Amino acid sequence: MSQQPVRFDTKIAVLLREDLESWQRLNVTAFLVSGLGTQVPEAIGEPYEDADGVPYLPMFRQPVLVFEGTKETLAAAHTRALDRALPRAVFTSDLFGTGNDRDNRAAVRAVATAGLDVVGLAVYGPRNAVDKVLKGARMHP
Repeated sequence: MSQQPVRFDTKIAVLLREDLESWQRLNVTAFLVSGLGTQVPEAIGEPYEDADGVPYLPMFRQPVLVFEGTKETLAAAHTRALDRALPRAVFTSDLFGTGNDRDNRAAVRAVATAGLDVVGLAVYGPRNAVDKVLKGARMHP
C-alpha cells in the first residue's frame, strides 16, 4: 500500500542572485533559512530519532525550493515580499564583509530599504503568494 504524496499549501523558497560564487550560494542559503526557522514555527516538523533512539533536531516539514535571478529580479522580489507582508529573511552584499551577527545587523540597519543590495531572500507563505514574489526567477540548477 503506497501513501499519497503530501501536498503543502505553503511554500518555503530561497532566491539567490545569479552572480554569487558557489560558496556564497551555500552560505547565504544557510543563513536565510535559519531566519525563517526562528519565526515560522509551523514550518518546522517534529524531531527525528534513529532506530537506536539517538535524537536529532527537527527540520522544515516541507522542501525548501531554491531559485536564482538577476539583481533586478531580487530587488523586485524583495519589494513584492514586503508588499505581501510575508515572513522573510534578507542577505545583502554588505554581509560578505562582516564576520558576526552584530555587524551583520548593523550593516543592514545602515541602509534604507530601497537601497539594500539584496543577494539573497527567503520567503514563506501561501504557495500562490510566494509564486508571485518569485515572478521572473528560475529554479536553481
